[in-house]
Amino acid sequence: MRVPRIYQQSTISIGTSLMLDAEAAGHVGRVLRMSPGEQLRLFNGDGHDYLCDIISASKKNVEVQVLSATANDSESPLNLHLGQVISRGDRMDFTIQKSVELGVNTITPLFSERCGVKLSGERLEKKIQQWQKIVISACEQSGRSVIPTVRPAMQLQQWCEEPTDAVKLNLHPRASYGVNGLSLPNGKARLLIGPEGGLSADEITMTEQHQFTEIQLGPRVLRTETAALTTISALQLKFGDLG
Repeated sequence: MRVPRIYQQSTISIGTSLMLDAEAAGHVGRVLRMSPGEQLRLFNGDGHDYLCDIISASKKNVEVQVLSATANDSESPLNLHLGQVISRGDRMDFTIQKSVELGVNTITPLFSERCGVKLSGERLEKKIQQWQKIVISACEQSGRSVIPTVRPAMQLQQWCEEPTDAVKLNLHPRASYGVNGLSLPNGKARLLIGPEGGLSADEITMTEQHQFTEIQLGPRVLRTETAALTTISALQLKFGDLG
């Protein structure tokens, strides 16, 4: 039987007992309906999985005994930062979830000229928190023990201006080559994915001024969420650990 993996936002030490936080306890007690004597694996983002015995369990409170720690080597050698212009509806949620499963390390939500989503203030902050929860759930499902970060949303130009030693990539149909023609000397990439309507001419010029490398995926036009996940998969296949 598969041992459930649960995120616990606290320090975890072998040989100690601890009470799961409210969200983790609710999932174990109410959703999974686990009982004393059963086992689960905890992770807190430090790169380890912690095997635990359940000591007591109710719908709101779960206490576990930490038995052992195992280093989790599921992280890709490719360090990938996704700059994703915010998409409508559940498309952004889908992109974040699947990009984490594919190994992305950092996600920055972006606003651009043709971004069709209007978010600010408290609504934007709640959305960022929701996206971070999606990241954690994706880590629980995919077996990752290092938590990718959803950064505060920013304007596209601000993100493009950030100093970085990563190779900066932008999809464009006029590009002369695709992923197979790339070189990533230090294994780091920043991938820009535009909105449903694409980047404006001025934005494309701006990315060129900030030394973005233009790449293309093929002759077909992909939706924003498809473009993100296809490019991440292609990068992981060439530079990471897919295949």
